[in-house]
Amino acid sequence: MPKFIVDDKEIDFLPGQTIIEAAEKAGINIPHFCWHESLSVSGNCRVCLVDIEKMPKLAIACSTQAAEGMVVRTVNEKTLAARSAVMEFLLINHPLDCPICDEAGECKLQDYAYKHSSGESRFTETKQHKDKRVPLGPHVMFDGERCISCSRCIRFCDEIAGEKQLTFTQRGDRVTITTFPGKELDNAYSMNVTDICPVGALTSRDFRFQTRVWDMSSTKTICAGCSRGCNIDMWVKSNEIQRLTPRHNKDVNSFWMCDEGRLNTFKHVGAENRINGPHLRRNGAMTKVTWDEAYSGAVSELRAFAKDEVAFFASAYSTCEDNYLLNKLAKSVVGTKYIDYTRVIVKDSGDDLLKREDKRPNSYGTELVGINRFKDGEYIPEVLKGIREGKIKALVVVCDDIFEKYPEFKTVAAKLDLLLVFAVNENTTSKYAHILFPLSSYSEQNGTWVNFQGRLQRIRPAVTIVDRDRSLDHLSVSRLDKFGTEFDRWGKTNKVDARSVGKVVLGLLAAFGQKSKISMAEEIFSELTQHNPAFKDLDYDIIGESGVQLKLSK
Repeated sequence: MPKFIVDDKEIDFLPGQTIIEAAEKAGINIPHFCWHESLSVSGNCRVCLVDIEKMPKLAIACSTQAAEGMVVRTVNEKTLAARSAVMEFLLINHPLDCPICDEAGECKLQDYAYKHSSGESRFTETKQHKDKRVPLGPHVMFDGERCISCSRCIRFCDEIAGEKQLTFTQRGDRVTITTFPGKELDNAYSMNVTDICPVGALTSRDFRFQTRVWDMSSTKTICAGCSRGCNIDMWVKSNEIQRLTPRHNKDVNSFWMCDEGRLNTFKHVGAENRINGPHLRRNGAMTKVTWDEAYSGAVSELRAFAKDEVAFFASAYSTCEDNYLLNKLAKSVVGTKYIDYTRVIVKDSGDDLLKREDKRPNSYGTELVGINRFKDGEYIPEVLKGIREGKIKALVVVCDDIFEKYPEFKTVAAKLDLLLVFAVNENTTSKYAHILFPLSSYSEQNGTWVNFQGRLQRIRPAVTIVDRDRSLDHLSVSRLDKFGTEFDRWGKTNKVDARSVGKVVLGLLAAFGQKSKISMAEEIFSELTQHNPAFKDLDYDIIGESGVQLKLSK
């Protein structure tokens, strides 16, 4: 492999790689604004100027290809002087509004001004004023005075989103970004421009002025919006989710996530209709009870039915661990043949970038743990028929609102002797329940999902509740950092009394007389690996932060 030298360090490079790409791979950071690994080169910020031996002038590292034997200096006097001059130029018209800027704490301009600028400006004229608080689209706000014209947002729309919606107008120090006439920034991935904007020029209208980045903790987890399983950071303040941002994973979502997943997958966690504590129906009304009362009541009812008089609806929102235990309860304890999950395929909602028509994050994983007896479209009619004919007398519904999705269930609900519902929020199905178990959301539990590619990935708790999964509590702080699990620094606990599907099932199994020594997600996963060849020889350490591709037989 060819080599070249950067700051007296010999590094390898691939033919065609630019200096900045090769240096980045080797752990050498060259300051940059306009360059981005997944976008074309524009070379207009000039802050990546480097000194190349035998070249008469400084060159920009983002567009200069590495060559065998090349000697590059990024921190000598000549380079530092040029970098300082570029920073002075970029800051000439930039407003001094860091105290109110949403980008503060994450701003490349702040960081580079501190590290690479002279600390003062020779510019004494009035700054150029531009439009502020410009809504470019439904989700993105633009502040023209902060923009440094790096063109990242324009290139993202053109090259990644495939929508030509943004462009430069005007010249010189009056240059600004705007949408093309008759258009707005409304593509399905528009909010990614707020992530890649190196300054505070583009901000999220949903998150704008909500909180400071240093007041939040971030947890590495997975988006629940579809079967892609985009890697994300979940940002929390005072135990409330503030925003989701994409986390780089070259094998899944690169640097991106869709607006739908970013905005619509976490608002229910802090909603007022969260179910708090288990409930039993008494004299026609739902009454809050203890967990032991709910467990004993559910088991007492379930014991009264023959095995095939009970039908289970699992959920592809649940983790592999949870569905493994639910499948065990249904088949090994209750003994029913009726267990499957509801598929949610939204036709024409997918695309060639990230979005999938399958809107459940763990459909593949649900099938891998054995909940896949019925062919798609067969289970619902068979269960409805069984209820009408009196053959199915009890229904266990986990998470999915099947009464809303399939209104036919409302017409046969009166025929059911038992409707046992597990739910995060109040929904149509929960209104018909005889026994109701409150579930923790995906943001409050440990576990694994398998995306449509067969990639096994970790979800981690970012929000704490009364009875959260304490799978990692025994680990040291350094180990917690390794797993990327951070609970909100303020230590505030959500007062919602809820448990994961797996914990509820373990409670039911214990009430059936089948007590288990396992109680935490990693222990359930360990048992799963021993019984299911698809997960053999895996553990949470191996899965790590980026996931692992399962070796599945064709």
